[in-house]
Amino acid sequence: MGLNLLLLIAMVATNILSLYHLSAPTLQSPKPPAPLLVPDHLLNQLQTIRATINHLSRHQPSTATPTTTQSKPTIPSDLLLYSHLSPIASSCHNHPDLLHKYMDYTPYSLCPFDSDLAESLILRGCHPLPRRRCFSRTPSKPPSSLPRTPFPSSFLDSNVLWSKYSCKSFSCLAKESSNLGFDLNAEISKFMTYKTELDLPIPQFLQISKSANSVIRLGIDIGGGTGTFAARMKQYNVSVVTTTMNFNVPNNEVVAMRGLVPLHVPLQQRLPVFDGVVDLVRCGRAVNRWIPLEIMEFLLYDVDRVLRAGGYLWLDHFFSKGVDLDKVYKPLIGKLNYKKVKWAVANKTDSGGLKNGEVYLTALLQKPVSR
Repeated sequence: MGLNLLLLIAMVATNILSLYHLSAPTLQSPKPPAPLLVPDHLLNQLQTIRATINHLSRHQPSTATPTTTQSKPTIPSDLLLYSHLSPIASSCHNHPDLLHKYMDYTPYSLCPFDSDLAESLILRGCHPLPRRRCFSRTPSKPPSSLPRTPFPSSFLDSNVLWSKYSCKSFSCLAKESSNLGFDLNAEISKFMTYKTELDLPIPQFLQISKSANSVIRLGIDIGGGTGTFAARMKQYNVSVVTTTMNFNVPNNEVVAMRGLVPLHVPLQQRLPVFDGVVDLVRCGRAVNRWIPLEIMEFLLYDVDRVLRAGGYLWLDHFFSKGVDLDKVYKPLIGKLNYKKVKWAVANKTDSGGLKNGEVYLTALLQKPVSR
C-alpha cells in the first residue's frame, strides 16, 4: 500500500512539473540587431570571392596517395590572393589540377617554363589567366637590331626560347612543313596572286573597298598563324593585329619579330577591342567546321560587334562538309544580313576532303550601314 502511494505521488509530481515547463514562457536570447544593408555590387563581389575560394578549397587531387589520414591539398598562396583581388574565369574551376600547377610558383623569381601549361588552360576556357608575380623568361642574347621589313630574308633563332618546342630552329620548322608559315619563300606570294576562284588577292580587295568608298585602316586577323596577312597589309598602310596560338611552334614570337602585334587569345575568347572600331576582320583556316556550332555563332556576332558600319568580314578558305555548308553554315552566316561581295565554293581536294565530302568557302561580306 505504501509503495503504491509513493508511485502515485511521484507520477502526479512529474505531470505537474511537465505542465509547469510547458506553460512557462520560453527563455529567449536577446534579439540580434537588424542586419546592415549591404549594396548589391558588394554582395556580388563577396559571392564571387566566396564561390571561388569554396571551390578551390573543395578540390581533391586527381591521384590521391593512400594514407591513413586524408589531408586537404595545399592551395598556392598566390592563387588564393588573386581570387580575393579579381574574379577567376569560371572555366578555370573545372580544371583545378592545371590551375594549381600554373599558380604554384615562387613569387618574385623567374617564371617557370610553362607556356604549354598556359595554353592548355587557355584552350579549356580558362582565359584570361590569373596574373602572376614572377619575371618572364626572355632570350639571354637579344639582337641589336630587328628586321625593318615584315618579310625578312630569315628569322633569327636567338629571338626564341626553344626549350618547349620540338624543333629548335626556324630552318627545322621550314623543313617540317611549308604550310606552317615559317618558309619565307612560300609566304612571300601569299595573298598576292589569283590561282583559283577561292583566292582574293589583297590588291583586289583594296580595289573593291575603294570602289565602295570604304576606308580600310584597321583590321583583325583571327587565327592568323605567323602573321603573314598582317605583314602584307602593313605594306599597304593597314594595321592588322593577329590572334594566334603557338601549338608547339613560335607563332607569337614570329608575329612580333615582323613588327606586328600578336594577340594570344583562343577562338572562343571575346575579341579584346571596343565595339565598331575596325574596318576588316579576316577569319583564316583556323575557323572551320571543327569549331562547335554555338562557338561559331558567338564568334560571328562578336565579329559584327567590332566591325564598323560598312566594314568587311572575310572568310578565307573556310572548310566544311558540302551538305553542312548548305544546311548549317550558309543559314548561320545569312543571319548577319551582310551584303555578299564575294561567295565562292570549291571542293577540298586533299585526301581528308575527298573522304569527308568537304568544300572550301571564301566569302567577302560587308556589314550594313544601318539596321
